[in-house]
Amino acid sequence: MSHAIAELLPTTNPENEGIRKFEKVHTLIHENSEAASKYVAEEIAKLIRQRQSEGRNAVLGLATGSTPTKVYDFLVEMHQTEGLSFKNVVTFNLDEYYPMLPDSIHSYVRFMKEHLFDLIDIPEENINIPDGSIPESEVKAYCQAYEQKIESAGGLDIQILGIGRTGHIGFNEPGSSLHSKTRMIRLDRVTKLDAASDFFGQENVPDRALTMGVGTIMNAKKVFLMAWGEGKSPIIKDAVEGQIRESVPATFLQIHSNCDFVLDDASSQFLTRVQTPWLVGDCEWTDTLIKKSTIWLSERLGKAILKLTNEDYNEYGMGTLVAEIGSAEQINLKVFNELQATITGWPGGKPQADDGRRPERSFPYPKRSLIFSPHPDDDVISMGGTLLRLVDQGHEVHVAYQTSGNIAVFDDEVIRFLDFASDANEDNDELKQKLQDVRKFLSKKTPGQIDSPEIQKYKGLIRKGEALSACRYCGVSEKNAHFLNLPFYETGAVKKKPHSEEDIQITYDLLQKVKPHQIFVAGDLSDPHGTHRVCLQVVFKTLERLVDEGAEWVKDCYVWMYRGAWQEWDIADMEMTVPIGPRDMTRKINAIFKHQSQKDAAMFPGNDEREFWQRAEQRNKETAQKYNALGLAEYEAMEGFVRYHF
Repeated sequence: MSHAIAELLPTTNPENEGIRKFEKVHTLIHENSEAASKYVAEEIAKLIRQRQSEGRNAVLGLATGSTPTKVYDFLVEMHQTEGLSFKNVVTFNLDEYYPMLPDSIHSYVRFMKEHLFDLIDIPEENINIPDGSIPESEVKAYCQAYEQKIESAGGLDIQILGIGRTGHIGFNEPGSSLHSKTRMIRLDRVTKLDAASDFFGQENVPDRALTMGVGTIMNAKKVFLMAWGEGKSPIIKDAVEGQIRESVPATFLQIHSNCDFVLDDASSQFLTRVQTPWLVGDCEWTDTLIKKSTIWLSERLGKAILKLTNEDYNEYGMGTLVAEIGSAEQINLKVFNELQATITGWPGGKPQADDGRRPERSFPYPKRSLIFSPHPDDDVISMGGTLLRLVDQGHEVHVAYQTSGNIAVFDDEVIRFLDFASDANEDNDELKQKLQDVRKFLSKKTPGQIDSPEIQKYKGLIRKGEALSACRYCGVSEKNAHFLNLPFYETGAVKKKPHSEEDIQITYDLLQKVKPHQIFVAGDLSDPHGTHRVCLQVVFKTLERLVDEGAEWVKDCYVWMYRGAWQEWDIADMEMTVPIGPRDMTRKINAIFKHQSQKDAAMFPGNDEREFWQRAEQRNKETAQKYNALGLAEYEAMEGFVRYHF
């Protein structure tokens, strides 16, 4: 770090000296993204009202993407219920894809209109968004004029930001300089990959964009950088605690005089004060923290838990723990036994066995097990080994497919299935006409265009057939496969509606019908497309309703959360781990293969281009390897679960 930059770093606050030893920018952690978004919205509203009282404009720098949408929702709500006026607000958006027509479904002009501008009383002439439709020959002059317009407005009072996995702010990709201004930039490969789902394929994502520069952002009087979800936690740690460098543009915010990183609990998980609080200062040694710290120390030193010594604990800031417990040996044995108790080959409980130390109860047997699968393949991808074990051990297994998954089917699959149906029914003129209509629609379809309701139906049926095939392979009765087709999902687009009473009622009816003894749900809140998150909220809200109504069966129901294709639970959080042998690993992969429309290349691969079976296999094997390294038994693979207590 240069001496000039070092001089600009914030001074240490003695009250937070432990935290500031690691964190180089002011960081606020909220329980969830909703609370964090409300905080930012209230700060913006406070500025608007203050400027109104002074007879002045409030100048806002705005961002797009999923991160700020809830902030805009709160601002719209304040406008509608509290009379917050935006007539004195001037806005400048961070960026826009290039080339991009303003009426495109992918344009940030359309995004801002739908999420904010069309819902408030801001004068149209006060709205400024980079124009992705101008001729390339005019871009340089246009960007200079954009900078001048910001300056003429008095500069940005507040700039809100998200953060990309590369650490980009706006579209300032790695390599952007501290003094860069509004300009055209070429998008990083990772940024394009992350945007691929919105454009229905990476090949449809524009290569370039117009963006405010880092220097433009740094000139704002106040900056709020927001981040939600576990998926952002690695880059947040880098941006907050790492060295300032051009390869991570967000680190430049460490030298901003008035910048807040506003995080939810999940995105803060890799920060030192959250991940290893004993390195920051004194902490309360709860059972959870003892387990977490011992596992961390074991992994850090590459030593099995039972081999850790007093000196190991003392050297890594845990001397107070040793003093409190008595010795390393006592700590080691406590944590080792807790981890060993999570391992079970009986995910439905072992009949007629002492279940005092087991994750699941032995009684009743057999159990009714209900697996909620957000998409038609999450059940086998995420917990296929456990599903097979439940079936093999005689439990009554139900699978509830919460959404149709229809947007994740390639167009050619529809033609392939209709071709087969048409050839198999040569005399069916109506079917032949449907095939012609589908071919005609798809031949003119543009990237991102929403399918006709009929094609959406066909795509949903393709995925339903694959799910039934996987059920048959795993031994789940077809009558126990429930296709809920929750309405929130059925938009035909990546963006979904919020969940509604109808979604909850459908889930309520199923739960009351099955009355399961155990429920498995996807707890993958980092699902990049948000479907898992909404599906989990629907299940939880339904269970809360059943509890409030006093449903007797709920009192004896265990709820287990699994993780989806995107990541695994931390070892310290797992409360049940189910070993998978080589034979069952092969069976799990074969079940995943039944979802042929997702084979070889999925429509929405997220930030991992491997096939889902490859991700699942590696993740399950890595969990087993971690348990082995900690000194536990060595298995081929393992699936992990966290119990939800309600």
